[in-house]
Amino acid sequence: MPAEATGSPSTVLVTGASSGIGEALAHCFARDGHRLVLVARRESRLRALAESLCNEHGTHVDVVPTDLARRGAAAALAAMLRRRRRAIDVLVNNAGVLGLGAFVGSSAAQRHRMIDLNVAGLTDMLAAFVPAMVRRGHGRVLNVASIAAFVPVPSLAVYAASKAYVLSLTESLAEELRDTGVTVTALCPGITATAMFARAIRDNVRVAELPGFVVGDVREVALAGYRACMAGATITVPGALNRAASVAGRATPKWLLRRIAGVVGRRMI
Repeated sequence: MPAEATGSPSTVLVTGASSGIGEALAHCFARDGHRLVLVARRESRLRALAESLCNEHGTHVDVVPTDLARRGAAAALAAMLRRRRRAIDVLVNNAGVLGLGAFVGSSAAQRHRMIDLNVAGLTDMLAAFVPAMVRRGHGRVLNVASIAAFVPVPSLAVYAASKAYVLSLTESLAEELRDTGVTVTALCPGITATAMFARAIRDNVRVAELPGFVVGDVREVALAGYRACMAGATITVPGALNRAASVAGRATPKWLLRRIAGVVGRRMI
């Protein structure tokens, strides 16, 4: 039985918690009385968030500065939390990085950073924490993917591929872990007003030309992810426009989807 069903608070680990969707998700969990372990590279931002959560919600917060793109970081994090006797009931895999631009012009460092964090880091976190959830017979996982997981995206080729991996892995694990007491959910937001989006605007002025109605509110996106995670849903796509795009992405013939995505995506290069 999940810890929240017993009336006791769960311990929730949120990666990429220092800003954006991760920060907003931390507020969602804290508001409902869950204990938190916040993970990101920027210690000062994590400590500021921890103080805010404690003051606003009275929740217990652990801060663990970690770069999950480093090999072995997830296993080291899990070992450290075991020493502290912090059993993780809910794992939120939000840490990720975006790279906007032509694949041909990208550097090896940019590509490897996306793969190391978005793919390898997330997979290592699952391997580090899910087995203990299965042994205990309860747990929840929220993997933050993207609407880009449903369609090819020129100008975001590696990023979109990494999020397609996250979505596929989530769906596979959700079925593999059925009846174990552990649920796995993919949050697939569209463009969201975060620091990552602001950096994309600075790097490419064409991003700023996107109409405002396609840019989601970070708090609404986080709340949708929180509710889906606690309900044990497998996929949630916040926003009617994004839901329509995700359905179209799976129903449209691949050749046509590539052409449409190509017309839109090449404008951003």
